[in-house]
Amino acid sequence: MRKKHILLLVLAVLIATAASAQRKTRKASPTTADTAQIVRNYIDSLNVLRQQLDSVQRANDSLRSETSDGRYYRLFAPTTFYHSPAQKQLEQNPPAGDEVTDAIDEALMQLYLRRPDLVQAYESQLQEAGTLRDDVNQEIKQEVELADKAEPVADEPEAVPVGLMVKKPNFWKLKGDGYMQFLQNYVSDNWHKGGESNYSAVGSVTLELNYNDKDKVTFENKLEMKLGIQTSRTDTVHKFKPNNDLLRYTGKVGLQAHNKWYYTLQVLAYTQFARGLKANDEKTYSDFMSPFNLNVGLGMDYKVEWLNKRLTGTINISPLSINYRYVDRTALAKGFGVKIDKHTHSLTDFGSQLTASLEWKMADQITWKTRLYAYSSYHRAEVEWENLFTLKVSRYISANLFLYPRFDDSGTHDHKLGFFQFQEYSSLGLSYSF
Repeated sequence: MRKKHILLLVLAVLIATAASAQRKTRKASPTTADTAQIVRNYIDSLNVLRQQLDSVQRANDSLRSETSDGRYYRLFAPTTFYHSPAQKQLEQNPPAGDEVTDAIDEALMQLYLRRPDLVQAYESQLQEAGTLRDDVNQEIKQEVELADKAEPVADEPEAVPVGLMVKKPNFWKLKGDGYMQFLQNYVSDNWHKGGESNYSAVGSVTLELNYNDKDKVTFENKLEMKLGIQTSRTDTVHKFKPNNDLLRYTGKVGLQAHNKWYYTLQVLAYTQFARGLKANDEKTYSDFMSPFNLNVGLGMDYKVEWLNKRLTGTINISPLSINYRYVDRTALAKGFGVKIDKHTHSLTDFGSQLTASLEWKMADQITWKTRLYAYSSYHRAEVEWENLFTLKVSRYISANLFLYPRFDDSGTHDHKLGFFQFQEYSSLGLSYSF
């Protein structure tokens, strides 16, 4: 667009010059010879003008061609004073150059003479700043390494329909343990179920079936069965006597209150399998359902996970508890604090209870299981503390030490130990757990 403007400007100047010359000729009334000379000069000026217009047109066509020429850069870049236009004007016989370069130099020289104020830089300054890279127009070749042989594409296996089976989560967990061992047993003279110190054998099975929905509700069931039989040379009345006898069920329904605390309803029921006897004595000291104890307590339960979960279990506190004791044998009622009348063989009272059942894995081979039961009706108190230390010799062989202190002020008072009772035994034998 700038070239077109320049072309129109040149045409306007030339036309104005020609008109002015014609007016001067008319005023001076030239002669015939002068008129002929004026015509020749006019024709020459038109030829020069046509040559200039052709040069500008060729330059314009070159700019519009598909192949760009870097020589035109000087016309469109910020106005710079180049040495070549001035050098060609000062030399008498300038070397012949190409047409495009000469036209550009002529245009730049006219600009330097008419508008020197537009010049912003000099060629010497560009030389100091540095030259353009010479390798910018070189062809860039990408080096590609071709493999001799393409690796085979792995075949994708065909989609095979798969049957999807969805199982409901099982919130029930069954576990248990048992042992059959030989033991050395000590029993105090006033032990509430009878017996004597001796060598004997004992077998025990414990089963647990627990429910936990991992949200709010738990339901725990524990059944304990233990029976020990002894023989004694000093006993001429009984060939075999039970010295450990327990049948106990513990049930607990829990509703989570906060974190490890649960609202619970606990049911505790226990009795024994066989008659409790003493050496050389035909008297029966205890029997199945004599006594039978049923305790129902409402309170809270705390889940214990201490010592990096090596000490686990539960602690139950029931401020509101009811205890029911039944004695089937009338002769044994008094020994267990039950008053017999014509209508009942039982004792019912209200109170509070504390039950703690813990298991501590003291080492990989040593385990301590303890159970503490305490009940008070504010008229009588009953406390039992069972402790079983197990040394695991191998997978199926273990040694046990059992310590069982007990307090019951509703029973018979002993002149040595009072209402305290104690049982102990140590044993070695087979054991299994799952």
